Amino acid sequence: MRLDIAYDGTEFSGWARQNGLRTVCGEIEEKLGAVLRTPLQLTVAGRTDAGVHAAGQVAHVDVPAESLPDDPSRLVRRLARFLPKDVRITRISRAPQHFDARFSAMRRHYEYRLTTAEYGADPLRARDIVSYPKVLDLDVMRSASARLIGLHDFAAFCKRREGATTVRDLQRFDWERDEEIFTAFVSADAFCWSMVRSLVGAVLAVGEGRRDLGWVDELLRERSRASSILVAPAHGLSLVRVDYPDDADLAARNEVTRDIRTLPEGCCGD
Repeated sequence: MRLDIAYDGTEFSGWARQNGLRTVCGEIEEKLGAVLRTPLQLTVAGRTDAGVHAAGQVAHVDVPAESLPDDPSRLVRRLARFLPKDVRITRISRAPQHFDARFSAMRRHYEYRLTTAEYGADPLRARDIVSYPKVLDLDVMRSASARLIGLHDFAAFCKRREGATTVRDLQRFDWERDEEIFTAFVSADAFCWSMVRSLVGAVLAVGEGRRDLGWVDELLRERSRASSILVAPAHGLSLVRVDYPDDADLAARNEVTRDIRTLPEGCCGD
C-alpha cells in the first residue's frame, strides 16, 4: 500500500524507528499494524530529522494478502481515530507494481520558513516558522542560492555517512518574501543528511552580510563537512511533496536510482 502522510514534527524524534523514542514511523507502524492485525515495516521517501515537519511525505508498506482490505482508502477514516493528532495519513491506496517510496522518487520538495519580525513568530505559527530577527538582503540570498543549483558534490553541506555519496542534483533553490516571512523552496533528486538546513544556513549567512558570494563558491569545492556552516533550526523545515514517474516507468526509475547511488537506509533525510 502507498501511504500519503502529514505530520507536525515538533514532538517527534524524527521519522526513523528508535528504541525508547517517539517517532513518526513508530506511531504509524504500531497503529496500522494493530488495525490490520499484522506486524508492518514502512519504507519512506525521506527520513526527516527531529523537529522537521511534512505535508507531503510518502511511504509504502507490504501487507500480507489476507490482511489487505479490498478498498484500502477506507482505512483513512479508521486510522484517524487511533493516530495522535500530530500525524495524519491523508490517503491510502494500492501501490502499483514496482512502486518503491524511496527508490521510485524523482525529486523531493522542501520549504523552509522564517520571520524577521522583531516580536518573533506569530504564536499560531511558532511551531513551523523560525524567529530570525535580523536584516536580510533578499536579492543577495537569491544570488547565493542560484550558485548552488545543479549537479554538485555537496559534501560541505552534509553529515558524512560511511559509504554514502554526497553528489546531488539540486534542481531548485530560491526565496520568496511576504512582508516579514521569508520562504525558501528547495528541490532535488534526493538530499543527504542535514543538507537542506545547511543550504539554508549558508545562504542566511550571506543574506546577513557575514559571508560573501565567493564563500558559497568555495563551499562547493570542499570535500568534507564545512564547520563554517551554521545549520538552520529544524522546525522551519517541511517536506511538502515527492514526485514519482508514471506507473509504467517505475521499474526503470528504480534501476536508475540504484545505479546512481547505493546508500544505506536513511541516507536521504533532513
